[in-house]
Amino acid sequence: MRRRGSAATPLGSAPHTGRCMFNMAFAMPGAAAVSISAASHHLLCLAVWALIIGKGAAQEIEADAQNLVTDDVEVVEGEVATISCRVKNNDDSVIQLLNPSRQTIYFRDVRPLKDNRFQLVNFSSSELRVSLSNVSLVDEGRYCCQLYTDPPQEAFATITVLVPPETPTIDANKDIVSEGEEVEFTCSATGSKPAASIKWLKGDQEMRESTGNVEEDPREEKLFNVTSKLVLKVSRLDDGLPITCKVDHPAVKDIQTMKDLQAQRYLDVQYKPQVQVTRSYPQGLTREGDTLELVCTANGKPQPKLTWQRLEEEVPDRAILTENLVLESLNKTDNGTYRCKAFNDVGESYDDYVLYVYDSRAGTEVPRSVDHAVIGGVVAVVVFAILCLLIVLGRYFARHKGTYFTHEAKGADDAADADTAIINAEGGQNNSDEKKEYFI
Repeated sequence: MRRRGSAATPLGSAPHTGRCMFNMAFAMPGAAAVSISAASHHLLCLAVWALIIGKGAAQEIEADAQNLVTDDVEVVEGEVATISCRVKNNDDSVIQLLNPSRQTIYFRDVRPLKDNRFQLVNFSSSELRVSLSNVSLVDEGRYCCQLYTDPPQEAFATITVLVPPETPTIDANKDIVSEGEEVEFTCSATGSKPAASIKWLKGDQEMRESTGNVEEDPREEKLFNVTSKLVLKVSRLDDGLPITCKVDHPAVKDIQTMKDLQAQRYLDVQYKPQVQVTRSYPQGLTREGDTLELVCTANGKPQPKLTWQRLEEEVPDRAILTENLVLESLNKTDNGTYRCKAFNDVGESYDDYVLYVYDSRAGTEVPRSVDHAVIGGVVAVVVFAILCLLIVLGRYFARHKGTYFTHEAKGADDAADADTAIINAEGGQNNSDEKKEYFI
């Protein structure tokens, strides 16, 4: 329906201009009529159009000035939705609210619709506010705020109902899984709007889903069922860890409800044993006559069984075999490799201990012989150093011989012959007792 005051064609278009000139041409005979129509009547046609357009523009400005507005509403199923129709600069025009079927819910402050869930919250010249309690999916749709002006104004508020999912369920294709195998978990969250999202956790670690699927709920076409799958390859470290399926949805806000929207399942992982053999007694060397005790520790699931054996030979008859191996009065015939083997339904493994029995005196004489060797080495070094010193001193004195000086020929250097030299020698024979020798 075209708004009053509007035109089918723009101002000054050919059909309207021609029609005005055509009518005026028949009203005035002769060429003068045609001349007048070409001038004054064209101005008259323009004036008429200006009046029509001006009136329509005034009405549009008036309608815009009233500015009827409302807001979309998002509400959780079972809660309360509030619709507000607001008007600015109202001139006492009537406000009413219509449901999606165009039935009047409120006309001013009167409720023609006999649905007690609708209640008047506020009514004034500028607002009509209505609440709808216990909202359900059938209440979804476009609600119309209508203002009785010329022409009437309408604004639409869309109510969207959120439906949280039911408590999720989690299933696994295997209750018990062996180490290295894969297990598939399936989490289902049904009856939600919009479709819920699912997250996976292994312990505190977030995991990425393998596949996901969303489909409409066959019970209600507006609801959705969500399924997510997680495939894991497990190890012994995963045994006892919780696998959590956590559902997120915009309808869920409080923490307690979030906790309700999750499901858990614990991993039951079986694995073959890990074995370790340790010696608890004796400490140090194993000597003849000692008692040997070997401890076998095995970790596996299910609980492993233990057996002892001696490689290539039989275990001595006097050995006491439990989870530990006890062998008293050791002798050299007990030497060999002793093996602890652990096995369960998953597999088996083992650890070996090599036994060597020493003499009964072993460990006491060895340190003494080591001390003699050290002492002998030190003595040899000292003797060698002394010999080297003597050799060096001997070579030194051999190269520096001594010189002897006497007074027997003193004064004989000027004698003419040997007799005179003897006579002139200081001291002569009489001074023989006073002769001295000097050694340098």
